Amino acid sequence: METDGSPKLDEVIFGEIQVLLAEKRTALSSLRTGIAVFALPLSVLSALIATSRYYRIEKVMPLLLPLMLLNLGLVVLGTWLVFRSIRHFEQRIRELSAKYSSIAQFIE
Repeated sequence: METDGSPKLDEVIFGEIQVLLAEKRTALSSLRTGIAVFALPLSVLSALIATSRYYRIEKVMPLLLPLMLLNLGLVVLGTWLVFRSIRHFEQRIRELSAKYSSIAQFIE
């Protein structure tokens, strides 16, 4: 550590790598959440299909239509979370690789 109080370049680089790893954890958490949100409508639809012989579509349509709209919203939200997490993390890796060519070999 330098005595004048200013951080070394290596410390700054490793600090940014730590930030990158923290962002990676956040992106993976968002990815996991997106997959779970995306899977919920699929499981609801599979349960509805499996039990379809016990009800008539004409009679349950007032309940089925809002459920399908909710499922569509969840699918859109899950897809958005997945793509957002993948894109954000990859963009940040490219920025750090361009900024510090000396560490590019370690983070690619």
